[in-house]
Amino acid sequence: MITVHRWNGSCCERTGAEGLPESAATIPAEEFIWVDMSSPTPEEEARVFQKFFAVHMLTLEDITRMRREPDQGAHFPKVEEFPDYLFVIVNPLPPGLSKLAASRGKVPEGEAKLPSASRMLRRHRPQLSAVLTKNVLITHSMESVACIASAHQFLARHGDSARRGPDYVFHIVLDAMVDEYAPVVEWVAGKLDRLESRIFTRPTAKLISGILKLKRIVTGMRKTLIIEREVLSRLIRGEFELVEAREIAYYRNVYDHLVRYTELIEAAREMVSDLGETHLAAVSNRLNQIMKVLTMISTTILPLTLISSVYGMNFKHMPELEWEWGYPLALGLMVLTGITSLAFFRWKKWI
Repeated sequence: MITVHRWNGSCCERTGAEGLPESAATIPAEEFIWVDMSSPTPEEEARVFQKFFAVHMLTLEDITRMRREPDQGAHFPKVEEFPDYLFVIVNPLPPGLSKLAASRGKVPEGEAKLPSASRMLRRHRPQLSAVLTKNVLITHSMESVACIASAHQFLARHGDSARRGPDYVFHIVLDAMVDEYAPVVEWVAGKLDRLESRIFTRPTAKLISGILKLKRIVTGMRKTLIIEREVLSRLIRGEFELVEAREIAYYRNVYDHLVRYTELIEAAREMVSDLGETHLAAVSNRLNQIMKVLTMISTTILPLTLISSVYGMNFKHMPELEWEWGYPLALGLMVLTGITSLAFFRWKKWI
């Protein structure tokens, strides 16, 4: 599906594919057009990237990678400058991940069950490609992404913003994409707190499984955030002429938010690793406590067993064999030995 936003100098009009000009060369210098492609067909891709605005063959391969090679997954974020356009790839969060984080992992009643967060990051990582020129912005994604929908809503409310050009509108897309990390980072932090409190009370195998799943989520997010941070750092350095100096301040604001989330995810990664080690230590400590109790029981029972073994031999000339108080004496000796052992453990503060 193709959506076209066009600033004609006085207002921003939104149309479908019918509003797309035959060629980008026919657009006046004072006008701006944003072509958004969401789940496009190969014919729509050919119309936009070959007829409307011809891009380099390598750019087209990167843009269509998700359709041509779905098993390979999304391309990692990058930015490339060509003679007449700027090409950027970013990886927004999977559409359901923010929803899963907002619901604290619980599926609302009446809604389909969402995949796990780790599975979303591994298999459903979207790819958002963008081509920028002086007065054209083309965005492409093989599925609907929330940051594009937010940008559409922003232009619907603030149509005058379109006159600032494609670099400003693309900043709106990036800002919305980075803001999606806020609920997910908060969800990860809350999950870490809950895991930490459970480690010392119930260190089970299921708990370590949860820690490993969370580690995969954090690692996947960290890898994407670090690369996207490098992309933003290049955009704010004034390295590209198509990003005007007056817009760099907006990109720097997005970069600051991205750096903050990267640092939080980095801290979460370290905490996940610490939780794994703490879990092993807690399990080991619990095992030591169990072995301590069993050892004390064995040590206490051992003298009793020795006494009962001696008086259970029944040799013919044993002096206590026919003694009237022999049996009570043996039982009393066992009780006294057991109490003495427990008193010794208590004195040594082993129990």
